[in-house]
Amino acid sequence: MVILDAPYASEMLLDWLEESQHPVLANDFTRGLEGRALHLVDDAEAAALVNAGQRVYTNSENALAWLAENTQVEALARGIELFKDKLEMRRALASLDEDVFFREVSADELAAVDFDELPDRVVLKPTVGFCSMGVYVITSRDEWDAALTDIQRDAERWQRMYPESVVDAQRFIIESYIDGQEYAIDAFFDSEGRAQVLNVLKHDFASPEDTSDRLYTCGPAIYREMAPVFTEWLDKVNQVIDVRDLPVHVEVRVEDGHVSPIEFNPLRFAGLGGTDVSQHAFGFKTYQAYLEDALPDASAYEGDGTDAVYTMSLLNPPVGTDGTETFDYDAFAARFSDVRGFHRFDVSKIGSYGFLFVRADSLESPELDFLLHDDLREFITSASDVAAADTAEDAPEAVGVPVEDAVSTEDAGTDALSGDASVPEEQRDGASAAEEMRAGMAHDDSVPDDSVAISELFAAVKRDPGVLSLPFDLTE
Repeated sequence: MVILDAPYASEMLLDWLEESQHPVLANDFTRGLEGRALHLVDDAEAAALVNAGQRVYTNSENALAWLAENTQVEALARGIELFKDKLEMRRALASLDEDVFFREVSADELAAVDFDELPDRVVLKPTVGFCSMGVYVITSRDEWDAALTDIQRDAERWQRMYPESVVDAQRFIIESYIDGQEYAIDAFFDSEGRAQVLNVLKHDFASPEDTSDRLYTCGPAIYREMAPVFTEWLDKVNQVIDVRDLPVHVEVRVEDGHVSPIEFNPLRFAGLGGTDVSQHAFGFKTYQAYLEDALPDASAYEGDGTDAVYTMSLLNPPVGTDGTETFDYDAFAARFSDVRGFHRFDVSKIGSYGFLFVRADSLESPELDFLLHDDLREFITSASDVAAADTAEDAPEAVGVPVEDAVSTEDAGTDALSGDASVPEEQRDGASAAEEMRAGMAHDDSVPDDSVAISELFAAVKRDPGVLSLPFDLTE
């Protein structure tokens, strides 16, 4: 049984569901998939299948609320509740990680927290979260204050993007920072409760403060080294949780052989189609292995005899962007020699530009270093830049046409721009800058009457092409 929901289902998953005809819940998301011949079932039939013990998988944690409201499988409900809520997970597994400090605090209580009473390095995050939204690594009071400011500004946006069952901006957990190498695990607990590890991804960061999902890397060597470690640890976890037939995507850190959980994500593997990386790396689909109880043969993890690795990379927008920008997917993909897949997202709905899948020759590949550290700004065009380019394309040709005739200040005057509160501040600033430049050219003897530095001209036009008029003809 499969439950698909917003914000995204990959083409690979949808193709497989068409071919396999596994039952899929009919909901607004699946009914809106044009041109797809899925085996849709209604609420009653889907609930009956789940209640009868059929394995269930979802691509999106948006589906967790439906399961809670429509099914009556106590063990499944308990597993979802314990794994999805980071606070409940910490409490349940405290005996496996006794040295980790953690504390619950509501959004309203954050401002009253005595920072001096916290450990030297902490992580602040929603108790229920997704894709690193609202996650802050904090080492100073300034960073603490900045995190609280961000939460106040962004919490409403998180809630617009995801339901409370996916991101809860009202409850937070403060926990001690966990050192070690981070990994992500796609695994499931089988009908006997045993852990079956399907994929292991090494999660690297650009800096200690980085919390992004930019670089996950998998391959035969990583799997062979770490899968036995995580299988043993997950078996210990399930001695506490005691669930059956449940897939999980787990983030952990490992230091000196000790495994500490960061978070569990129940009923799914790597989100936003990220689990497709197993098909690129090993030739099998994780959800097929789980739903059909068909574990891949050991030969799938042998590789081709090289040091090749495969990545999944979530392309998070840089600081200062607002989701209205245009991302140049083709130019970005051209920076890599072997792109295996590229999920393109609506950043305003998902919060990221896309998921990139790349094959690299080794973990030391310069392409992976670029992928980890680049801020993406060279591939982003702001909405204002696009508008300026469109305006320039629509303007009369420059040959023989004075600028004052081509761009009428009567149609787009500086008075209207600077005085209309409906015009964005940056446009009003651009108008003021252009006005100052005109005044300078009119009164500054150092500027010739019939010319101006071309760089200054282009800068002024880019800031506000609608208000710039010049005292000369460009064709002269």
